[in-house]
Amino acid sequence: MNKQSYHVALVGECMVELSGAPLSRSYGGDTLNTALYLSRLLSKDEVTVSFATALGDDAISDEMLENWQSEGIVTGLVSRIPGKMPGLYLVETDPQGERTFHYWRSDSAAKRYFDDISPLEKIIKGEGLDLLYFSGISVAILPIEGRNKLLSLIREARRHGTTIVFDNNYRPRLWQGGDVQDWYGECLRVTDLALITEDDDEAVWGDRDIATRCQAFGCQEVVIKRGAEPCSVVTDLQRTAPQQFSIAGESVVRVVDTCAAGDSFAAGYLAGYIKQWPIPTRAALAHKLASIVIQYPGAVIEKSAMPDTSVFERT
Repeated sequence: MNKQSYHVALVGECMVELSGAPLSRSYGGDTLNTALYLSRLLSKDEVTVSFATALGDDAISDEMLENWQSEGIVTGLVSRIPGKMPGLYLVETDPQGERTFHYWRSDSAAKRYFDDISPLEKIIKGEGLDLLYFSGISVAILPIEGRNKLLSLIREARRHGTTIVFDNNYRPRLWQGGDVQDWYGECLRVTDLALITEDDDEAVWGDRDIATRCQAFGCQEVVIKRGAEPCSVVTDLQRTAPQQFSIAGESVVRVVDTCAAGDSFAAGYLAGYIKQWPIPTRAALAHKLASIVIQYPGAVIEKSAMPDTSVFERT
């Protein structure tokens, strides 16, 4: 991070989450979870973390904005659409901590974010961004016109020097048209840093040749997430001899809930990336945060449970 201020924007959807027994209400979404953890990890740095989405004009949307702002997330890239509401999902968790999701999001406000000139478009065409993060879900929830608009804006941002980060989060039920490889290919073509969950990638492409694929699409760096197994990082992908790293994860005795494991890992790695830490240190923080998150129910842990980043600063 070579300048005094750094602006990160994360694009996606936040929904109302129902979980637990008896049911309790909270909020969640893959890129929102990453934004929240990233904001916490960088709270002492000159970094602005913005979340770009659309909400309705209802009381629940008001509560969401207040919650994000309390976490230090800047909400200037949020659109409010009269008559719309956030989507909703129900989480069921088995004894091993694995989750099953049930969604009600077909007419959510976030799907309409690019129907008009969005705040994200204005900032990309204006002062610009340092880093833009989106996911497979960010793309999947949008209608075709919205997907094309998002990718067009990403191309423009990249031309102006914005670092583009893509997380391949894959939800099969959101891809009913059978063209998922085409869209994922377009996403990788505009990506500098790819965060790839190995199982999701195999579900999309039918193989695990991840580094070669990311290299062919023009990515500069890929982080391959394998759950509890060591992650792999391959950087300098467009050079003659890419560098490869394997970084072991943290041992966890009891997994309570894997919700937001990948999202928090992404936040940890991005925090280290923005701070220009060495790759093993970035991955170590990512593993540490994810290992803590899966020991608690729900996507968001208490602030008091967050890892001490000063330990990683010294490595």
